[in-house]
Amino acid sequence: MIGRGNIDPKIGKENLVAMLNKILGRHSVFYISIFLTVTFIVWGGVFTKNFTKVTTFIYNLIINNLGWVYMDITFFLVAFSVYLLFSKYGNIRIGKENEKPEFKTGSWLAMLFGAGMGVGIIYWGVAEPVTHYVNPPHGEGYTAESANMAMKYSFFHWGLQPWAIYAVISLALAYFQVKKGLPATISSLFYPILKDRINGPIGKTIDIFSVVATVFGIATSLGLGALQISAGFHVLLNIPNTVSLQLSVIGVGTVLFIISINTGLEKGIQYLSNAAILLSFMIMLLVLLLGPTFEIFKIFSNSVGSYLNDYINMSLQLAPFSDSKWIGNWTLFYWAWWIAWCPFVGMFIARISKGRTIREFIIGVLIVPTIGTCAWFSIFGGSALHIIENLGHHELAKQITSNIDLSIFNFFDYLPASSMLSFIGFVVVIIYYITVADTSTFVLGMISEGGKLNPSTKIKITWGLIQSIAAAVL
Repeated sequence: MIGRGNIDPKIGKENLVAMLNKILGRHSVFYISIFLTVTFIVWGGVFTKNFTKVTTFIYNLIINNLGWVYMDITFFLVAFSVYLLFSKYGNIRIGKENEKPEFKTGSWLAMLFGAGMGVGIIYWGVAEPVTHYVNPPHGEGYTAESANMAMKYSFFHWGLQPWAIYAVISLALAYFQVKKGLPATISSLFYPILKDRINGPIGKTIDIFSVVATVFGIATSLGLGALQISAGFHVLLNIPNTVSLQLSVIGVGTVLFIISINTGLEKGIQYLSNAAILLSFMIMLLVLLLGPTFEIFKIFSNSVGSYLNDYINMSLQLAPFSDSKWIGNWTLFYWAWWIAWCPFVGMFIARISKGRTIREFIIGVLIVPTIGTCAWFSIFGGSALHIIENLGHHELAKQITSNIDLSIFNFFDYLPASSMLSFIGFVVVIIYYITVADTSTFVLGMISEGGKLNPSTKIKITWGLIQSIAAAVL
């Protein structure tokens, strides 16, 4: 601290104030974001009932009155992405004309997929289709119709819309950073409107909002990941799945991704992403071969047809003359979740995509991941629905809906080599957990340090610890 007796008379009060303003201004995004995040953590951890009441009220207010905004914007982003894919702009390269990509295509796809959906798709791959099958948006549950509807909406929630959000935001960020030389911050997106004011209070406010949204968006997924890892310990090692175990998982996970942070983007995140995607392909292939192989292909084909056939209706449907609670609890919640994630995922994808053409970018960020997620839900969710609906094992549906954390492990119990599948699935969850935490702290560091492409380890570790605390509270 600086006391009166410590002020050098030669500096003068005006120069000292200017110096302090300069220091605070350079780090204001970091300090204010930390303050707001810690405030929310304390509020949620200490005054839980009040926190729940206020946030639930705000959530319902937004969903009930602004749901149409979410639906229309996400539909537009898909249409715009498709336009870019086939337009004359598709040949424009992100970077210099002859610049080569920094990462190989396989690693690039692995990193963007791991950042965008890794933990979530493992958690919901079985649980969401079965949940929709039991409680469909309309009609009766436990029917063939609800099974078809469950697959269609799972494709919808994890398909084109979320990846289009990521694609457009990350492409815009990459354009302004690489082509215009602007800082790697969310505020750079507003340069056409704000011009140099992105460096002032307005721009910093945008970046602060982005950081806070990212922290709690990621914390939710880290919390779900911790629940699933704890469930894995219970299944594999018969350790009681208590809150203490879940907090221990978050603690150990924090140590692991802090270690990974120090290896940098080119090693730690790239190697983790590659390992996660290879193990994901392995477990997909095993379930495809050990499960109802031909039924899975039928489910995939049928669900793609239903998804595409009803795509526009699902994209714009709000049910204004009937009960729209299901749409609010699922579709609108997902759109809000993906948008909360887009500062982090968009920044990260922009960071790793230099050297790609816009057409290659759209194919890699929109088309390939959508096909991948649809295949995942067909193999895991489709197999589970086949076991429940066609083979009559309704008890699996009850097990999954009563404890979603155990959903993938309960599903494996109905397949050959269940212990091996559970172990591989458990490892995949852990790797994706560390990958998401690693990439998010990397991006938070970038924004906090004014767009620095390789943020300091100190800043990344700070955000890593805060994210873990937020996950524990949530």
